[in-house]
Amino acid sequence: MCGIVGFIGKNRQDETVEKMLKVQAYRGPDDSGILVGQIGDQYIHFGHNRLSIQDLSSHGHQPFVSDCGDYIIVFNGEVYNFKTLRGELEKLGYSFVSESDTEVILYAYKAWGMGCLEKFIGMFAFSILDKKQEKMFLVRDRAGVKPLYYYDDGSTFIFASELKSFHEHPVFTKVLNKDVLPYYFQFGYIPAPHTIFKNTHKLEPGHYLEFNLNSQPPTSNDTRYTIHQYWSIDACYQQEKFDKSEIEILDDLEALLTNAVEQRMVSDVPVGVFLSGGYDSSLVTALLSKNKSRKLHTYTIGFEEKKYNEAEHAKNIAEHFGTEHTEYYVSANEMLKRVEEIPFYYDEPFGDSSVLPTMIVSELARKEVTVVLSADGGDEAFFGYSKYFFLEKFAPIFSTPLKKFLLKSMLNLFSPKQVVWINEQLPKSMRQTNISDKYHKFKRAMNADSLEEMFINASSYVDSREVQCFLTIDAKHSLYEHFSTEEGLSLVDRMMLADYKTFMVDDVLTKVDRATMSSSLEGREPLLDHRIVEYMARVPVALKYKNRQGKYLVREILYKYIPSEMIDKPKAGFQIPLAEWLQNELEPLVEKYLDVSRLDREIFNAEEVEKIKQSLFDGDTSHANTIWFILMFEMWREKWL
Repeated sequence: MCGIVGFIGKNRQDETVEKMLKVQAYRGPDDSGILVGQIGDQYIHFGHNRLSIQDLSSHGHQPFVSDCGDYIIVFNGEVYNFKTLRGELEKLGYSFVSESDTEVILYAYKAWGMGCLEKFIGMFAFSILDKKQEKMFLVRDRAGVKPLYYYDDGSTFIFASELKSFHEHPVFTKVLNKDVLPYYFQFGYIPAPHTIFKNTHKLEPGHYLEFNLNSQPPTSNDTRYTIHQYWSIDACYQQEKFDKSEIEILDDLEALLTNAVEQRMVSDVPVGVFLSGGYDSSLVTALLSKNKSRKLHTYTIGFEEKKYNEAEHAKNIAEHFGTEHTEYYVSANEMLKRVEEIPFYYDEPFGDSSVLPTMIVSELARKEVTVVLSADGGDEAFFGYSKYFFLEKFAPIFSTPLKKFLLKSMLNLFSPKQVVWINEQLPKSMRQTNISDKYHKFKRAMNADSLEEMFINASSYVDSREVQCFLTIDAKHSLYEHFSTEEGLSLVDRMMLADYKTFMVDDVLTKVDRATMSSSLEGREPLLDHRIVEYMARVPVALKYKNRQGKYLVREILYKYIPSEMIDKPKAGFQIPLAEWLQNELEPLVEKYLDVSRLDREIFNAEEVEKIKQSLFDGDTSHANTIWFILMFEMWREKWL
C-alpha cells in the first residue's frame, strides 16, 4: 500500500511534488521518490510514497522507469498474480531487475497496452507515462479498493491517492461543490465520480483515464482527456444465471474463495486478519487455516458496553482455528479522542462513525504485521444485509394500496423505544442488532412510491425530507443513479448491484483504506476478488437467499470448518453508542460546531439545526445521525477550508 501523486503543467515544480507527498507520507513511510519528465512544453511530475511489501530492496523504488526509458509508473496496491504474468512476459523476451509487481505492470502495459488490465487480479491505482504515444494514463481497480482523485482546471491537471495532497499545489482552487451536500447529509458519504470540490473528481472503479499530452490547449475538458470503462459489474449481472446444481456451485465458489485468500497472503512482510466473528471474516480465517503449517495472526477489538461487544465471540472463533489471536478492549474515551483526527485522514466529509473502531483495530494490528486481510464486500456479493430480506418480502405491497396503508398504519403504532423492547424479548437467534436505526429506515422505505425510492430510503441514514428542512440548498437532481432498470434483473440483484457501486465503494472501502493507512497498514480484500463477484452475479437468487437465510452459500461452506452453533448469530459489525456520546461526552463539540452563529446560512437553515440539536439533548435520539453528519462536515470545513 502506497501513496501516489502527480501533475501536468507548464513549469517544473519539484518542491510542489515533495509537499504533496509529505502530507500523505503515512501511506508509505519506507521510501519516497519523485521524477519529472517533459513532453513538448509540458512537465509531467510523478511522486510516490512507499510502504514496502513486495521486494523490500531498492529495486522496488518508485517512480519506476522501464529499461528503454520510454515508460514510467507510479503504483499503489497489489497485483497478486504478478508472478504468473512475469512468466508470460519472460517468454516474450522481457527481463526484470526487481521482484516487484510494479515492474510487471509496466512491462505488461508495454506488451499488451491497456488490454493488460484484463489480466490483473488485485487492487490498484496507478499512473503510467507513455513517452512514445505522448500519453499519460490513470487506472483504478475494478472494485475501487484503492482511491484515486484528479483535478483539472483547463491548464493544470493533478492526481493523487488522497485529496489532501491537492491542497499543497498552488493552482488548486477550493470551491465547495454544494450540489453533493444533500447526498452527503442523507447517506454520509459523497458518491463517485463527485467530490466535495468543484473541478475535482474520483476516478470510478473499473475505469481508466487517458490524457493526450500532445493536444493543443483545449476549449473543453472533453478534448483534453477521455475516460474509458474496462470492466462493468452491470455486465456481470446481465449474463444468464447458472444452470448448475447447488453442490457444483458450492464447489466452484469454495475453490474461488480459497484461491483469492491464498493469493492475498503473498508478501515479503507479516500478514494478519481482521476477525470480527461474523460469517465473512470467519470464512477468510477458516480457508487460511487449511494450511496447517501457517501460524495465522488475527485481531479484534472489544468494547466495555456489553451490547456492542463482539470480542468474546471472535475469541471463540480464533480458538477453534488455533490462530495467534490478539484482542484489545477499547474504552469510550480512547475512541472519543480519535474524533478530532477524522477530518485529517478522511479529507472530505465522511459520516460513517465506525471509522473510530476501525482506526483502533488497524493500529493494534500494525504493531505486529504490515498487511492485514479484511472481509469487506461479503454483504454485497453474498446477500448479507437485512434490508435485502425485508424489502424483497414487502416489495409486492406496492401493487396493493390497501396492504401498504395497513402496514404503514401498523408501523406508526410503535415508538422506537417500544421496538427496541420488543426486539429484546425475542430469542437471541432472532434479534436484530442496531434495531432502532433499522426501524427508522424500514419506516422510510415503506413510505416510498417506487421500488427505487424504497431501496434509497432503506439505504439512507437520514430522511431526505429532513435534509430538505435543515439545508438551504435545493437538491436539483438525484446523484443516486445506480439502481438498475435492466429488464430481467430481480429486485435482489438490483439492490446488491446498487450497493456494490455506491455504499461499498464510497463508504466501506473509503473507511477501511483511510483507517488502515492512518497506521501505515496495508488492507487486502479477498472477497472483492473480481472473479468472485463475477461468479456470484450469475448465481440464482434462490441460492443466495435460501431457508430464510442470507449468505446461504457462505454458511454452507463455513459449516464444513466450524459447527453452526458457534457461528450463527445476528449480524453486528462495528457499532458505537453514537447517540449517547453526542448527548454526553461529545456535547462540547456539538455545541461548538453546531452553534447558530457559526453555521453557514448559504448551506444551513441554522434555526432548524438548532431545533434538531435541542431535541437530541432533550432525549430524542432519532436525529443522532443528522447531528453527527453535520458535526463531521463542520469539523472538516474548519480543517480544510
